[in-house]
Amino acid sequence: MKATIERATLLRCLSHVQSVVERRNTIPILSNVLIEAAADGTLRVMATDLDLQVVERMQAVSVEAPGAITVSAHLLFDIARKLQDGSQVSLAAADNKLTVKAGRSRFQLPTLPRDDFPMIVEGDLPTSFELGASNIAQLIDATRFAISTEETRYYLNGIFLHVTEDSLKAAATDGHRLARYTLPCPGGAEGMPDVIVPRKCVAELRKLLEEALDTKVLIDLSASKIRFTFGGASGVVLTSKLIDGTFPDYNRVIPTGNDKLLRLDPKSFYEGVDRVATIATEKTRAVKMALEPDRVVLSVTSPDNGTAAEELPADYSAAGFEIGFNANYLKDILSQIEGDTVELHLADAGAPTLIRQNEKSPALYVLMPMRV
Repeated sequence: MKATIERATLLRCLSHVQSVVERRNTIPILSNVLIEAAADGTLRVMATDLDLQVVERMQAVSVEAPGAITVSAHLLFDIARKLQDGSQVSLAAADNKLTVKAGRSRFQLPTLPRDDFPMIVEGDLPTSFELGASNIAQLIDATRFAISTEETRYYLNGIFLHVTEDSLKAAATDGHRLARYTLPCPGGAEGMPDVIVPRKCVAELRKLLEEALDTKVLIDLSASKIRFTFGGASGVVLTSKLIDGTFPDYNRVIPTGNDKLLRLDPKSFYEGVDRVATIATEKTRAVKMALEPDRVVLSVTSPDNGTAAEELPADYSAAGFEIGFNANYLKDILSQIEGDTVELHLADAGAPTLIRQNEKSPALYVLMPMRV
């Protein structure tokens, strides 16, 4: 194999694929990226961790000899990063070595044979639909902070996607909070299986979306695999296994009878919680909210660091009471609320609270209270 490629093109491609590769691998080939040069002048680069696979095609300056080789993903990425701007990079494979040349720099890297490189077998992906990249980005941002990191509850380690009537819904929960985002059901998604997209796939997908926010993404899925295609045949393809588990019926925890309505400005609410939580410790992450007519008093009491309190103006006319929340969880939700009002629908100090911008907003949050 021998090919020449612009440094900027190579670097952009490697930045997409190398992040899939785990830093520590017991299987040497999984530390490598597969590079295939074709006679039509394109280079295909691929990386996998056996659960997630990313493939990208790019145009080479020239392909002198078609062929394929695998080489350390992180090493090649670090080299490409440090090469001079505007340089052309020559990649030549021979005798189990890859020679990388650019300007006066020359590297020889060990390689492993292409035939040892594993691929995810996609099988049949019967459901196929398109979604705007910006819609997928909003869906991820609105829900992914609530994904559980507890490995024992593996079925909560991702975003749950499912179709109900005329909408596509995404949900994530860790048992303390729930985030749900609703989109109109895209054509082709009707009758799709309920799927749980793993946390790592969500993170890689979000990175890829950043560079393609004004495009459409093709999504193909089955009950066990999902594939995201960016930019047609010459773009990036991300394929992932799905979590094999059953997501709990989260609708049961969305409160419907919370009759106390609190409205306030999400930005000043976020900043107020952030300020009083400064003195909170790991044990006392709770911020207490005392609700009174037209105001909320936020307070934190820490046995080590003293006390803090702040009063915020609010639209509230129900009976006064006190409730506590985990300050970080509350801030995670408030940071997703756009606009100048947030609604909290409350019942009592022990019941889950519903949080949203208004009844028309696509995002909805449920937060469990803490004892304070």
